[in-house]
Amino acid sequence: MGYSESTGGRKAVFNPIADDGNEYKFCSTCAFGSVCVGHGVDKIGLTELHCLVEHAGPFRVGDAIFRHGDRFSAVYAVRAGTVKTSQVDREGRELILGFHLPGELIGLNAIHTEIYPCDAIALETVEVCRFSFPALATLATRIPQIQKELFRRLSKDIGDASQRIQESTADERLAAFILNLCARYEARGFAANALRLSMPRSDIANYLGLAAETVSRVLRRFQDSGLLVVEGREVSLKNPARLREVARNILPD
Repeated sequence: MGYSESTGGRKAVFNPIADDGNEYKFCSTCAFGSVCVGHGVDKIGLTELHCLVEHAGPFRVGDAIFRHGDRFSAVYAVRAGTVKTSQVDREGRELILGFHLPGELIGLNAIHTEIYPCDAIALETVEVCRFSFPALATLATRIPQIQKELFRRLSKDIGDASQRIQESTADERLAAFILNLCARYEARGFAANALRLSMPRSDIANYLGLAAETVSRVLRRFQDSGLLVVEGREVSLKNPARLREVARNILPD
């Protein structure tokens, strides 16, 4: 999983798709699948609880899953592709809050205000699962682990956001960013030391608080040092241990 079959001698292309479920079973990367199954509730059981998982999409590049100011009604789990969340400041400048991969949730930060506080934009062709929040809250009364999982993911989002504002060098920020993406892909069954940067360099720079030229320059330096290989948007880690050493002041213990 994670690479398409190579054809005609061409190199296989990284293509993270988590669409391996059906009407009876959860996708392997489902945000709540393991929690529900672990408590004896299968996908058919969710139907009986009136907590239908709705598939939405495809969303094309630039399409919005939701917009800042929309009334909150659902939490979304990325099923395929990559989604970025962002806000626009008073001067009209975009501030990227995060990038979300298959199996990850978006919309949790709207629970308190009941208004989505950011845009969620497709960076490539995206499929999502829509979880009605009222239905999800009802399910949480039946399976307390669902509520615990929501809180866990919400607190992780807060922790990830605070990581960005730490004082660190460009090398440290980019190394930590790449390793974080690799770890998230690996946790979902994809290749451990390879990833596709579906977001443009300018978005990575925005998220890390760097200039786009700096991101490109640091990637070249990492490649020249033998830490990784970059081919277009495909990145292969060649020396993860040394890359972790670069990012040691940012990565969690």
